[in-house]
Amino acid sequence: MFTGIIEEIGEITAIAPAGDGWRLTVRAPKAAADAVHGESIAVSGVCLTVVGSTAETFDTDVMKQTLDVAAIGGAMVGTRVNIEKAMPVGARLGGHIVQGHVDGTGVVLEVRPGAQWSVLRISLPADLAPLVVDKGSISVDGTSLTVSAVSSPTTPEAWFEVSLIPETLVATTLGSRAVGDRVNLETDILARHVERLLAFRSAQEGGSR
Repeated sequence: MFTGIIEEIGEITAIAPAGDGWRLTVRAPKAAADAVHGESIAVSGVCLTVVGSTAETFDTDVMKQTLDVAAIGGAMVGTRVNIEKAMPVGARLGGHIVQGHVDGTGVVLEVRPGAQWSVLRISLPADLAPLVVDKGSISVDGTSLTVSAVSSPTTPEAWFEVSLIPETLVATTLGSRAVGDRVNLETDILARHVERLLAFRSAQEGGSR
């Protein structure tokens, strides 16, 4: 489990085929310094397992399903990634509950720089749109953010906006995002639970008629 508070920006230094997936080598000195085999590290919001490490890098395997669903499938050597190690028991929850299970991807539609912040408008897959609300939480490339605006339910192409403060622009890869970039999205787990419960209740009520 993660909080969406990015600890450092890493860089993919090697990509090797591993069956129908990849083995990635990521340079991230802070995370690698005490990384142990089998632990979880979120790489731009994707929970991955450490299978080897050096003083400055760690290796991890990425299955085909993850490559198909997440933006990491388009990564190359040199791609910069957000790094967060798993939250220790008893730590403060600085962001929100992030599982590292990417729900889908969005595309940056607009970047509006401001005097002290920047606003990103990001496309939202239709199946995720009901789970994103104004002032709610969302993880974008593993970064815990607050939704600052969201499209109307009647808008043909759903979108949402996040406002990035200077710290977020510097401490994460979001500061270098441009129109057309693909990003990982993870919706709030509480919203997903509510949606599932309502779906079952609706089915049960329909069956009892």
